[in-house]
Parts: sequence; structure tokens; C-alpha cells
Amino acid sequence: MASAVVLIVLSPLFLVVSIFIVLDDPKGSPIFVQTRVGKDGKEFRFYKFRSMVVDAEAQLDELLAQNEMDGPVFKIKDDPRITRVGKFIRKTSIDEMPQLWNVLRGDMSIVGPRPPIPREVVQYSDYQRQRLSVTPGLTCYWQVRKDRNMCSFDEWVEMDLQYIQERSIGTDLKIILKTFGAVLGMNGE
Repeated sequence: MASAVVLIVLSPLFLVVSIFIVLDDPKGSPIFVQTRVGKDGKEFRFYKFRSMVVDAEAQLDELLAQNEMDGPVFKIKDDPRITRVGKFIRKTSIDEMPQLWNVLRGDMSIVGPRPPIPREVVQYSDYQRQRLSVTPGLTCYWQVRKDRNMCSFDEWVEMDLQYIQERSIGTDLKIILKTFGAVLGMNGE
């Protein structure tokens, strides 16, 4: 219910952000839809504000050699596929707001491991697959770290498994409060 209320309250912001995305790159929808992997390996449609050019997925193969992360995750600093508006909405985490729809649908929760994409999951070891034992979330221990893009994939997995072991209302509230601090501090990518 909280997701529904927040979606309604933030709908004017969603409209403004959508307009800026379309003005910056009119070739596509302001909403990016991608297949992600949720609890127990179940795939679902994942929503974000589009922060990259329309053909970003097609350009990925050309950029794989520049990957700065270890493991199956792909990230590079100053990714050339990110639009001008995309840089701002990523830095402020506004790009994540449409995932409240995923929370409303039950695909995600507010707190939990971030949902991976299928091409990453096929590279997981059995140990790493444990992060799929709970419903993925909008935020997590990794998401609130200032140096999150400097973490190794193994550290990320350990944080997710720590969350799974410590799951409680208190832990979720602590992570949610830290998330507000990370968003206000503009600690996004």
C-alpha cells in the first residue's frame, strides 16, 4: 500500500522526469523495461527511468572489455551510453523510482538484494545463487555504501547474504534510513 501511495504522490515528478528524458533523447520511451531475476530465479519485468541511449543494450558487447567490476556484473565509469539527463537521475537515484511499481506488483520489496539480469545469473556459482533466495529490493546494504562501485562482486554477495541472515523490520528500517541519506547525498552512479 505504501508503494501505491508514493506512486500517486510522486506522479507529478514522474511526469516531469519523463518529459526531460524525452527532450534529451526523443528516440525512445522514458521508461526502460528489462528482464530481471527475482526470488527463486523467477524472471520478471523490471522498470526504471531510461538513463541511457535507446540502443544501449546493443552497444554493450563493444564495451565489455572496459568492465571495471569483477564477476558477472558490468559497470564502467563515465559510461558513454548514459544521457545528460541520465547522469542526473542516476546520481539522485530518481531512475529507480518506477521500481515502486515492481514493489506494488510483488516482484520486489523495498529492501533486499538488487535483482540481477539473466546473463549475470547464468554465471553465478551455487554460493552466489543464494542471493536469489529472497525477494529482491529497491535498496540494500550495497546500495547505501558510498564506495559501492569499488566493491568486488564477492563483497556485494557477502553483503546480500548478511542481509538475508539479519532480515528483520529493524534491519529494513536501518537500511531505508541510510538510503535516504545516500539519495540526499547524491551517492548514486
